[in-house]
Amino acid sequence: MTKPTDIKLHQTSRVLELHFDDGYTCNLSCEYLRINSPSAEVRGHGPGQEVLQVGKESVGITQIEPTGNYAVKLHFDDGHNSGIYRWDYLYELGKNYEEYWQSYLDQLEAAGKSRKDTN
Repeated sequence: MTKPTDIKLHQTSRVLELHFDDGYTCNLSCEYLRINSPSAEVRGHGPGQEVLQVGKESVGITQIEPTGNYAVKLHFDDGHNSGIYRWDYLYELGKNYEEYWQSYLDQLEAAGKSRKDTN
């Protein structure tokens, strides 16, 4: 399994910079990480139960908590902190960024919501 060798949180730009042991590097926005949280609150408890996250454009990360040798728990400033981000999931989020981000934007548009919406 590929693991990060370095994780840096850039508070001002709200970006998490990840360097992996295979040389892959990615920068993931706090918003992107929040809307793709692996928690049941976001993903639901099964297919079709996903909850579209809106109003997360300016969300930030307040704490990165190591979870064993396989993951981190991210604490967001909107109070969300129940997702465990495994190394392989963070890697996947980086590698599939453009596809996942466009899918999110399409879902927002279909729901008549925006990244700024809070209701």
